[in-house]
Amino acid sequence: MTRTSLKTAIEAADHPILLENKAQLAAAEKSWKGNKVLGIDTEFVRERTYRARLGLVQVSAGETAWLVDPVRLSDLAPLRGMLTDPSITKVLHSSSEDLEVLWHTLDAVPAPMIDTQLACALLGKPLQLAYHAAIADLFDIEVDKEQTRSNWCKRPLTSRQLHYAAMDVVLLPAVVDELRPRLEQVGRWAWLQEDVGRMQRAAQEPVRPENAWRRIRGAARLDDTELRVLRALAAWREGTAMERDLARGFVIPDIVLLNLARARPDKESPAPELEGLHPKAWQRHGSTLVRLIRDAADDDTPLSRPEPLTGRQRTQLDQMKKRVRERARELDVEPALLASRRELERLLRAAAEGRDLPERFQGWRRAAIGDELLSIIR
Repeated sequence: MTRTSLKTAIEAADHPILLENKAQLAAAEKSWKGNKVLGIDTEFVRERTYRARLGLVQVSAGETAWLVDPVRLSDLAPLRGMLTDPSITKVLHSSSEDLEVLWHTLDAVPAPMIDTQLACALLGKPLQLAYHAAIADLFDIEVDKEQTRSNWCKRPLTSRQLHYAAMDVVLLPAVVDELRPRLEQVGRWAWLQEDVGRMQRAAQEPVRPENAWRRIRGAARLDDTELRVLRALAAWREGTAMERDLARGFVIPDIVLLNLARARPDKESPAPELEGLHPKAWQRHGSTLVRLIRDAADDDTPLSRPEPLTGRQRTQLDQMKKRVRERARELDVEPALLASRRELERLLRAAAEGRDLPERFQGWRRAAIGDELLSIIR
């Protein structure tokens, strides 16, 4: 990528094209079809709502920056069509949240696509390398970060917001031009495609309220009865949050669910005195919560609580972590790109129980490290 091309991209961010009506979007759609690669980014707000609310979608081929306004546009079919057009490769950076909001707003995820944060990680950069840091590293260009926490659903958007949003996308095609030859040279372009596919599938996974308790910190310290109660309460909260489009914590905070599971109040009145429990929350949900607690405490459905690792398994886990660190040094990548501690533990349990290998250890990781890890277990 020449300096002239970079300058053109930066100038495009100074004059983004805001798409607020059907005619503007249709004209942009025609321009998009003439490109093989388009940078994509989103801006959204997620404070009190269960789902992120899409505030802006940025699109750029490098010479032009289009800003699609989903607040003003009722029909986003042209945008959906571009995102799923197999002839256009979409480029995003740190895309997991973008994929989630696009899937739930448009019922589509970008495909085919590239995630440049993941591409950088496969070339030895930090696994969580931010976009502005990647741009500074590759092109010695400083990208403004001041508008990160803007309210992207409030209208009108300011000129600073529009410039910030455009700068987040205009250089993405240049990043791919820079990274793809490097990845192909070291034989890791297929690795990138494999991991991107995993990200796309994860974004489309349906929410399972029955598993909501697993994300609550402290659940592992509960006894079986308490955990059954927490499981029921967390599933109810998940469904309520989805139905009311309200953030989980604004329905009932995690700490209250844990305290209710431990205390197990058996009547609605008086309200239990528990840390974090707001009187209005109990007034609204108390009768439901008492019923759920009572039913769950009497439930004898088997729990899917993992057994603690044996002494031998803990030794194997230490050996696996050591080998992952060694292999990461050989590949010049961060160990977490190969496997986290939690992922190693899942592999250990899967092998012990005769289950299929976790998806993480199939594909390129199987050849890079998976078979060696299995030899430690066996």
